[in-house]
Amino acid sequence: MNKYNRFVDKLVTWLKVFGAGCLAAMMLLTCIDVVGRVFRHPILGTEEIVGLLAALAMGAAMPYAHAVHAHVGVDMFVKDLSPKKQAIIDTITNILAFALFFIMGWQTYLYALDLKKSGQVTMTLQLPSYYIVFFLSFCFFAFCAVILAEIFQHIQEVKNS
Repeated sequence: MNKYNRFVDKLVTWLKVFGAGCLAAMMLLTCIDVVGRVFRHPILGTEEIVGLLAALAMGAAMPYAHAVHAHVGVDMFVKDLSPKKQAIIDTITNILAFALFFIMGWQTYLYALDLKKSGQVTMTLQLPSYYIVFFLSFCFFAFCAVILAEIFQHIQEVKNS
């Protein structure tokens, strides 16, 4: 299990750095475009590129946010339970989350295949949009890998208590 956790940690770290790079690129592109507009030379397709970068950043951030528990959680119903019962509830909710995000990854992958087959491109720059959707599908599956690591951790907690 240790190898799997190291793999998931490296994957999450890579996605985190990639997402941060997307955010930095969004900021830089927006700043350059604003300055260019002052001199009447805006960058063509800035809004489109910033939107695509935002989608990439959001997808890359999901696995990291779950790994560090940065998402909103409601624990008022379980905080007074024993650690074993909390681990059991966490395991069940993570199994449900795994199923949901696996289906989302699978359906997103199928949607990307449809986009590729149809040849759909973005409006202004004519960029193939299926690359972004394939990446989002990959991010959903990476999110599933993080959830799976957490499921194994909770199962170990239940066994140890």
